[in-house]
Amino acid sequence: MAQKIRLGGMALENGVLVHGPRHWACAVRTEDGDVALTSGRKPLRAVDLPPAIQGPARLAEVFALLPAVRRALPQARLPYERPGVLAGLVGSAVAVRRLRRSTRIAPALQEGAAALLSLAPAALAMRSAELAAYHGAEHISIGSYEHGRPRPREHERCGSHLVGPILVTSVLGGLVARAAPPAARPLARLAAAGGSLAASVELFSWMVKNQRNPLARALARPGHFLQEHVLTAEPTTNQLEVAEAALEECLRLESPADGGPLDDAEAAPPA
Repeated sequence: MAQKIRLGGMALENGVLVHGPRHWACAVRTEDGDVALTSGRKPLRAVDLPPAIQGPARLAEVFALLPAVRRALPQARLPYERPGVLAGLVGSAVAVRRLRRSTRIAPALQEGAAALLSLAPAALAMRSAELAAYHGAEHISIGSYEHGRPRPREHERCGSHLVGPILVTSVLGGLVARAAPPAARPLARLAAAGGSLAASVELFSWMVKNQRNPLARALARPGHFLQEHVLTAEPTTNQLEVAEAALEECLRLESPADGGPLDDAEAAPPA
């Protein structure tokens, strides 16, 4: 039996990006109804970096692809380009700042609410019927390939499963940062945010490998809820066609015949 390639992905407003250990492929449905497809080699590979930073680098690896996708496929509509998302980022930052100045709310509750507010812009970016459907198409195509049979629109490695770990580590990191002297507190919060992200990615990797563990299942519950009710929708046949085009092109590039050896490098989680 041929070894399966570990894949990741990202849903776009009008298509799907699929990436493997070394290559990526993106397909979109153009305004005239055609499927536009492009692909290339990854500009950043997490497995080429020191092991200590490979976890966070898997996320950076995905975002490093976006400029390449934009240059190669101008028709692609990225999920974070809507004006409302930028407004959400600004509003979230203001709300978090005011929240942390409050003296009426317990520190642990403040940090929990701040973590939720910080995640709000990402959720806003995904609040689109087309995007949710392409997100479902991405999961179905990648999941069906990985499992060798038709799969539902939820995926066990969806980035939504980072929500549980981020909430936990953000609260802990925020409480630790509060102990720093006032002058050093902004730097302490910045370090706590970086540490929270790194710890969350590593915790996510553990969750994927231990899906039956009670703690892993508890941490994954927010992600399952978001996938079922907010972030994904049943795709149309046309949307699945786009996702399959991106998948097939990525697999072609990752095949040994095209210089993409099958290794055990972990791709970033599907978005």
